[in-house]
Amino acid sequence: MQIISTFEHSTYLELAITAIEQLGVHKSQILAVPLVNRTQERRLFDTLHRADGISLFDKGAAIGTAFGVIGACIGFQLEWGPIYWGLIGGAVGFVTGFLIDFILYKVIYKRKRVLKGKHSEVVLVINCPNELSEKVEQLLWDHLALGVAKLED
Repeated sequence: MQIISTFEHSTYLELAITAIEQLGVHKSQILAVPLVNRTQERRLFDTLHRADGISLFDKGAAIGTAFGVIGACIGFQLEWGPIYWGLIGGAVGFVTGFLIDFILYKVIYKRKRVLKGKHSEVVLVINCPNELSEKVEQLLWDHLALGVAKLED
């Protein structure tokens, strides 16, 4: 039987491997594979086939609408009229909102992501006899595994 689990890269992983070896599973039957961290930055603009949930359009649309309404209201008293000033206000508002989102995601949220220190996880694959599978699974949960799955041969 194969038991697959994921761990954060910590001392609990080493303790789990040692405890599994003490149960009687040989070292050659245990495989630990660390996952590689992302090396390139996230893209700010989504495509049709890839979207990550970050939108730079939302604040720009909301602020652009508000500025457009204000520009149209003030435009009744100005020389060019409400239509031109509404369009100018909408464009200025959209650019303002876009720049706010761009600065937030590019500068501030990037720093927070680095400060959190998210590390890659480790995938642990164990080949063990069927009679030890319950003990190994419970041992993995006791050592703070993020997830555990069983595959029968």
